[in-house]
Amino acid sequence: MNDQPGLTPSTPSVAPPARTIPDPRPGFPPEPPPVARPPRRRRVLWLVVGLLLIAGVAAWVITHNKQKAAPAGRFSSTGPMPVGTATVTQGDMPVTLSALGTVTPLATVTVKTQINGQLTEVAFAEGQMVNKGDYLAQIDPRPYQVALEQAQGTLAKDKALLKNAEIDLARYKTLVAQNSIAKQTLDTQTYLVDQDRGTVQTDQAAVDTQLLNLAYCHIVAPVAGRVGLRQVDPGNYVQTSDANGLVVLTQIEPISVIFTLPEDSLPQVLRQVHGGAKLQAVAYDRTGVNKIDTGQLATIDNQIDTTTGTVKLRATFENKAANLFPNQFVNIQLLVDTIKNTEIVPEAAIQRGAPGTFVYVVKPDNTVGAVTVTLGPSDNQKVSVTKGLSVGQVVVTDGADRLKDGAKVTVSNEPAAGGNANSAGTTPIPGANPPAANPAGATPPPPVNPNGQSGEHQHGQGQGQGQGQGKGQRRSSQ
Repeated sequence: MNDQPGLTPSTPSVAPPARTIPDPRPGFPPEPPPVARPPRRRRVLWLVVGLLLIAGVAAWVITHNKQKAAPAGRFSSTGPMPVGTATVTQGDMPVTLSALGTVTPLATVTVKTQINGQLTEVAFAEGQMVNKGDYLAQIDPRPYQVALEQAQGTLAKDKALLKNAEIDLARYKTLVAQNSIAKQTLDTQTYLVDQDRGTVQTDQAAVDTQLLNLAYCHIVAPVAGRVGLRQVDPGNYVQTSDANGLVVLTQIEPISVIFTLPEDSLPQVLRQVHGGAKLQAVAYDRTGVNKIDTGQLATIDNQIDTTTGTVKLRATFENKAANLFPNQFVNIQLLVDTIKNTEIVPEAAIQRGAPGTFVYVVKPDNTVGAVTVTLGPSDNQKVSVTKGLSVGQVVVTDGADRLKDGAKVTVSNEPAAGGNANSAGTTPIPGANPPAANPAGATPPPPVNPNGQSGEHQHGQGQGQGQGQGKGQRRSSQ
């Protein structure tokens, strides 16, 4: 008989009584007999099988939950999609060129003194509007008044000498005619008279110079405009060599804006200018939203900048409200042409994709079709269509990102989910049947969940407002 554990004996036999082995440690209980354990390979095998079962169950649960909670795809909705629409209209579309410009005054003058002297008075206030010729400042005129009187005295003396010489000349002419004196004396007196006349003329110029200096002491505005900050205070000695001057005067009515256009746009502008047209220029603020003033194109520069490939233009504005400020940054919209009687749609209706530029046209059976279009000029809100559409067609302006060719749609007064509100408003679909009136009591009200939301809104989340309401009504009726 084989006594090894785990082996079955060939013939049954009665096991001998267990022998009691005395515990070598007195006072301690005897140790239990050793437990038989399965081999190591079998334990590893069962462990691997258990892990595989757990992984399989986990994968099935995750896949099932994903399939159950997977959101609807872009085109997976089975119901009609709510969209906003607009009707193709016919009208005039302006052709404008956008440019960046800087407000530039027509005249900026640094008022300087033209003589040296003490500044005795400043007659302007900073920021004041002045007209041409208005009194601005005064320089002490007393030194120039004294010089004027001195020049006038010299002039009076030389005039007396000239008068005496002219009398002598007349006397000498009589004596020469009587052959009483030599002709040489007459010639000498003639030249002396001419010399005295030159002296008197020089003295008169000196008098005029002092009169001009006195006029320069009284400083007036050379142009009409707005006075800047005062550069010199009264009491200072000002000189003609001062770089800053007394004040800066800027003309703001009218005022101009210098802006640049690409050289490719120049022929379009020249065509209108050579035809005698006065092109309208509208100035907007830095954001390009708020209109500041309206003017017209004044002139075009005489050459193109080769470094930038642009040409400078000047537009003038009356600026009666003084909203245009010198050196202000503005956006210019130059109107170069107007397209008459063209099809116009909102900018939101234009889609771009594999077919190119297209729009979704709503058909009478409440389905949409993708129509390729050719675009014309745009004003960032409306765009002209030169080919592909006709007046009266209905195009989708809101919710087009979830449509495909042939999809069923419903016109919603509310913006579709995920789209922008239709600025042009919604338009009913031609030929569409109006919805039947729901009689009172035909459909019970949707149940209210513990969160206070009705079942209609609860089932309609993520599917658009129009479609979500339809689902909620059907589930409530069930």
